[in-house]
This record gives sequence, C-alpha cells and structure tokens, in this order.
Amino acid sequence: KQMGFYFDQTRCTGCYTCSVACKDWNDIDAGSENWMRIIAIEKGKFPNLSLSYLALACNHCADPPCVKACPTNAIIKRESDGIVVVDQELCLGKEECGAKCLKVCPWDVPQFNSTINAKMRKCDLCVERLDYTMLLDRRLLPQV
Repeated sequence: KQMGFYFDQTRCTGCYTCSVACKDWNDIDAGSENWMRIIAIEKGKFPNLSLSYLALACNHCADPPCVKACPTNAIIKRESDGIVVVDQELCLGKEECGAKCLKVCPWDVPQFNSTINAKMRKCDLCVERLDYTMLLDRRLLPQV
C-alpha cells in the first residue's frame, strides 16, 4: 500500500491555500520553511501566454534516498502505508549531519527552519490525521 498526495493541476489557481493550510496545521512560522511549495510554470510568448501551477511536497518515494542518507535512521518509510516520516528525537540536525537528506533529495523536500542545528521536517501527509481516521474507520476508537 502506498499513500500519496493527489493534485489536479487543471484545477489549481495558484492561490496558495494548500500551502497556508499546511503551515497552519503544522504550526510552521512564516518564512522559508515550506512543506507544500507552489511552482508557477510560464509557457509561450506574448500574446499567447499561459500560466499553470504545480504543488510540490514530499513524494514519499518508493525507494527514498533520504532514508538511506540519514546517519541515525531518523527517516523511515512506514511499511503499512508507504509514508516517509522523520523521528525528531533521532535527527541530529542540519549542522551536525550536514543535511545529508537534503543533498540527496531530487525535489529539495527536506526543510530546516532558521534555528541553530535545526532538525529536518517535511510533509508527512498529515499522518496523525490519517492514523486517527483509519482507527475510527475500524471502530477502534470511541466515537465522539
């Protein structure tokens, strides 16, 4: 099983609502740390221009290079759903490990905030929401 992020490029207007919602849910300060980036793609020449957008978050790769690059095994790919998650307790931090995960990621997904020796953070598909919903679906949690 492999969970993923669905993005319909034909419906995206570049409004950044998904990026803002991500920052809000994950308590990310305004600034350069973005788990959900929006890329504007311009095509054509005047007067025949077009603009489209691409939402870019962690792809939760089938064989994630960041998992192999992490010296402390802080990054794992969950077998149950394929989601790549980071254990903040095991992560050494950007300065101490040299951001090996960022160097090997072809999508520049690993993010570090501006604090000294910041630990890697990234999109985890809101895994805590998914886990809770799956437990509710299986009737393992009391209904509220």
